[in-house]
Amino acid sequence: MDPTLPRLQVPDSLATILPAEDRGLSPYTGLTRDHWIAVADHLLTSADAYRSPLGARINFPGRPSQQGPATDGLEGFARTFLLAAFLHSGGADRNNHLRRYVDGLVAGTRSIGADDNESWPVVGHVGRDGQPHVEAAGIALSLHLTKADTWDRLKPDEQDRLADWFRATITREPSPNNWYLFPATIASFLDKIGRGDDETTSVIERALGLAEAWYRGEGWYSDGAGEAYDHYTGWAMHFYPVLHAWLHDRPQLEVFGGRLEEFLRTFSRTFDRDGSPLYFGRSMTYRTATLTAVALGEAVGRTPLSPGQSRRILSAGLRYFLEHGSITANGVLSLGWHGAHLPTVQRYSGPGSPYWASKGFLALMLPPDHPVWTATEAELPGDSENYARALGVGLLIQNTTADGLVRVHNHGSDHVKTDAADSGAPDPLYARFGYSTRTGPTSLHDPADNHIQVRIRRVWSARRRIHRVETGDNWAASWHAPRFPRFSPWEASDTADGGPVLPSARIESVTAVRAALEVRINRLVRIPPDLPVRLTGWAVAAPHPRDIDARVTAASAVVAGAGLESTVTGVQGWSSAGTASASYGTAYGEWAVMPMLHGTTSQVSNVYVAVVSLSGVPVDEMVNCSVHGAVVTLDWGHRRQVFDLDAMFAGIR
Repeated sequence: MDPTLPRLQVPDSLATILPAEDRGLSPYTGLTRDHWIAVADHLLTSADAYRSPLGARINFPGRPSQQGPATDGLEGFARTFLLAAFLHSGGADRNNHLRRYVDGLVAGTRSIGADDNESWPVVGHVGRDGQPHVEAAGIALSLHLTKADTWDRLKPDEQDRLADWFRATITREPSPNNWYLFPATIASFLDKIGRGDDETTSVIERALGLAEAWYRGEGWYSDGAGEAYDHYTGWAMHFYPVLHAWLHDRPQLEVFGGRLEEFLRTFSRTFDRDGSPLYFGRSMTYRTATLTAVALGEAVGRTPLSPGQSRRILSAGLRYFLEHGSITANGVLSLGWHGAHLPTVQRYSGPGSPYWASKGFLALMLPPDHPVWTATEAELPGDSENYARALGVGLLIQNTTADGLVRVHNHGSDHVKTDAADSGAPDPLYARFGYSTRTGPTSLHDPADNHIQVRIRRVWSARRRIHRVETGDNWAASWHAPRFPRFSPWEASDTADGGPVLPSARIESVTAVRAALEVRINRLVRIPPDLPVRLTGWAVAAPHPRDIDARVTAASAVVAGAGLESTVTGVQGWSSAGTASASYGTAYGEWAVMPMLHGTTSQVSNVYVAVVSLSGVPVDEMVNCSVHGAVVTLDWGHRRQVFDLDAMFAGIR
């Protein structure tokens, strides 16, 4: 498949602001630094229409977040300020956007906490009043990058008010995850301007110590204690410590930079050839923020990619969102993925939240003669070879050259806090067995894609806490205790409690891959017989049901649409096949359909095996599967693999 992307197709509102493509410098994407500057300038110019009279808040249109409009306005200011800071520090602020943010700094801190249209909120502890932690850190970082043209232009009393707001912020309790990096980022700036002390030193050391505790190897951090591996690893856990060490020229850059470089060896493989990032985890409305780590690696000189490879990933990502409607006709980033999409949005997300997309524009701080801008876009390894790699954190990356698709099989990331009960409603953004760059999870009350579920008393089981077991070169294994949540107070609620209980029941799972094929092996333990059980594949989404075709036989189901084909074929334990529709669709379309296998729990055999695929081209690979008791043998043609479930899951009670 030709890896060259076709001519850029964008709405007229964007076409008029973009320069011509340059297929000499950028043969794969056509985009150059000038395109990045044009988009950044367009977003900032459009944001000005929503700026408060004195400039301290940017009140984007849309539903308020749970924090309320005052914090939302601060969020709009802080997150676009970072975009302006990147643009300015790279010498590309042609319209002097930064000046308006300096005005806003003064107005926002004149009467902190006042009930007016300009004043910034008092920063509280995590919870109702804690969200400004995030925005204060964004403002501090923006000032750090542009100190001579922002902080140094403030009058002494204006500097004092702003520093006092920062100082109060670092004394508040953050959320127990990447939020601990926010007071550290503020303290880092206070040190930069000569206002550091033992308190700022302590805050920084606390954050870096926690980052150390949350490091899991191979460049991957958990977002807090427990098992939470998603895009926060790149746009938060690497972003803030690396920039702190780099801006202060600290020796920790050797450690943090080395981890970033190792992270990019696998993370860079999670981008689709068409530019789409992996749709996995929360805050996906940040969109181009998914590119942050790639740009950061170039900025600090710690990346396994060549400059031409980095820019190709970056520009393909920018292209993807420009072409898929993320920017409205008014130049505003919508809350969603392509366009507006409510299930993508968290309760903490307000109209300004999508502007953490600014983090992905970090490369703009690099001058025009930096190699990331001057090198010719280069071939990526995925252009010529299939790839399968299981990470120690339980994520199995699978991408295919024939279509450029990326799939990640999840046997390790659940985002369940260590002190939280393994109960309640599942989170579709973490609970599924697979995520990809062209499909999104179905929403909470639709049938779950990429899942195996048992039903008891009319309640389908949920997967919450994931217990990682083992990984190999092309496989990963885990188990979970099936939970049976009852939603309350209404059936369509997003909270759940109670429901049936199966003591000590578990579902043991193994996913093995080759090229575009997946073999999903599941064993049901201590689950009563004669209960319905189902396995679903990848959900294909489209604008309308007529855009999706389905073919069902006794043992397999195929769903096709939007250039994709999703299949499931029963090998062991499954009695029939079918499909299920998701009326809420996914982030990729308003209507979704997934293939499905049906079975019944049994006292004779509790092992269920299926062959699954998601592909943009016909699948030519084959695999033969055989099951003898607890031993499953896979014959890929060139390789034979044996999975002994008794041995693999020995010791689990």
